[in-house]
Amino acid sequence: MASVPVERLDTPAHPSLGEALRYWFKLGWLAFGGPAGQIAMMHHELVERRRWISERRFLHALNYCMTLPGPEAQQLATYIGWLLHGARGGIVAGTLFVLPSVLVVIVFGWIYLRFGDLPAVAGALYGIKPAVTAIVLYAAYRIGAKTLKNAWLWAIAAAAFVAIFALGLPFPVIIVAAGVLGWLGGRYVPGRFELGGGHGAPSEAALIDDHHATPEHARFSRARLMRYVAIGLLAWAVPLGLLVLWQGWDGVYTKIAWFFTKAALVTFGGAYAVLPYVYQHGVEINGWLSAHQMIDGLALGETTPGPLIKIVTFVGLLGGWQQAGLGPDLLVLAGILGGLVATFYTYLPSFLFILIGGPLVESTRGELHFTAPLTGITAAVVGVIVNLAVFFAYHVFWPEGLDGRFEWFSAAIGVAAFIALWRYKVGIIPVIGACAAAGLAWVFALQPLMS
Repeated sequence: MASVPVERLDTPAHPSLGEALRYWFKLGWLAFGGPAGQIAMMHHELVERRRWISERRFLHALNYCMTLPGPEAQQLATYIGWLLHGARGGIVAGTLFVLPSVLVVIVFGWIYLRFGDLPAVAGALYGIKPAVTAIVLYAAYRIGAKTLKNAWLWAIAAAAFVAIFALGLPFPVIIVAAGVLGWLGGRYVPGRFELGGGHGAPSEAALIDDHHATPEHARFSRARLMRYVAIGLLAWAVPLGLLVLWQGWDGVYTKIAWFFTKAALVTFGGAYAVLPYVYQHGVEINGWLSAHQMIDGLALGETTPGPLIKIVTFVGLLGGWQQAGLGPDLLVLAGILGGLVATFYTYLPSFLFILIGGPLVESTRGELHFTAPLTGITAAVVGVIVNLAVFFAYHVFWPEGLDGRFEWFSAAIGVAAFIALWRYKVGIIPVIGACAAAGLAWVFALQPLMS
C-alpha cells in the first residue's frame, strides 16, 4: 500500500520533444467525442497518468482557451505543448492534434465526391442526416442548459435566433451586438451576467505543478511578443498576397483564405456557433457547396476524429473542386488545395493566441472567469445553433421544399436520435452508426416493400 503514494510523489521526468510528438499524434487519431471528450482524454493522460501538468495548471490553461475564439481542445493542446517545449512544442502539439482529421477529411471528401451517388452511400447518408439534425439541436440544449440561467440571457438567445432566422443578419454582427449587450449587462446588472469556473484539487508531484516556476520561454517579454506578432502577420499576409497575385481578389482560393480568416476570429462557442456563418458564405454567397453537401460535411465531421471545426477543410475541399480552381483536369488537386487553404487560415489564429497571449496569462497565474461580454455571446450562440437545427430539419425532412413530400421515416430517425442523446445519454458515434444502419435498411428493404 505504501508504494503507491511514494510513486505518486516522484516527479516524472521531463518528456523529450519526440515523446511529446508521439503522444500528440496519437491523440489526434483518438480525439473523438467533441471538445468535452478531447479535453477529458487530455486530462486523464496528462494530469492523471503521465503527470506532465497539475490539475490547477491544466484548468488555468483551459479557462484561458475557453475564452478564445476557435477550437478550445486544439488550443489547450497547443498551450500545454508550449509550456513543455516552448514555441516549437506548441506548434507541434497543435498541428499533430489536427493533422489526422485533415487527412481523414481529404480522403473521405474525395470518396464522397467520386462515389457519393452509390446506393449504399446514399442509404447511409439518408440515416445520418436526421441524426446530425438531432445532434445540433442537442448541442443547443446542452449549451443553453449551462448558459441561459435567467430571463436576460434567454432574451439575448431569442433575439439572436430572430436576427439570423428572420432578418438574415450576418453572424459577426450578431456576435458583436451580443458582446455589447453583455458588456452593458455586466455593468448595470452584473449578477445576471456572471459565469465562473472553479479549480479542482492540485495534483501531486506533477512535472509542471502548482508552484512550478514559469519557464523562461513562458515569461512575458515585450520583444518576444512583438516578434511573434510580426511572424504571425507575415504568416497570414504572405500566402494571401501570393493568392491575390495568382488569382486576384475574386479567385476561389483568395476568397477561401479571406473568409476563413474572418470565421476563425468569431468562433466563440465552438464549431456549432460558426456553422451558420460558414453556411451563409459557403452555400448562399459563394456557392462552394450545396445545402445538402453542408449537412453531409457535418455528418463527416461528427464521425471522424479531431475538432468539429475540421468541417472547414471539407468546405474548402468542395469549394476548390466544384469551382475547378486549377482547371477542369485537376479537380482532385484543386480540392485538396482548397481544403488546405481553409485549414491553414482557420487554425493560424489559434496558434498566435497561445504564443502571444500565453505569457500574459502565465503572468497572472490566477483563475480566469468568463467576462460579461462573453456571457452575452455564449447566450447568442444558443440562438444561432437553434437556427442551424431548423435549417437542417427543413432540408432533411422536406428535401423538395415545404410544398413537396415530407420524409416521415427520416423525421422518425431524427426524433429517435434526439431521445437517445437527451434521455439515454448515448454517445454520438453509436447514435450515428445506428441511424446509418436505419437508413440502409430503409433504402434496401423497407422502401422497396412500401413502393
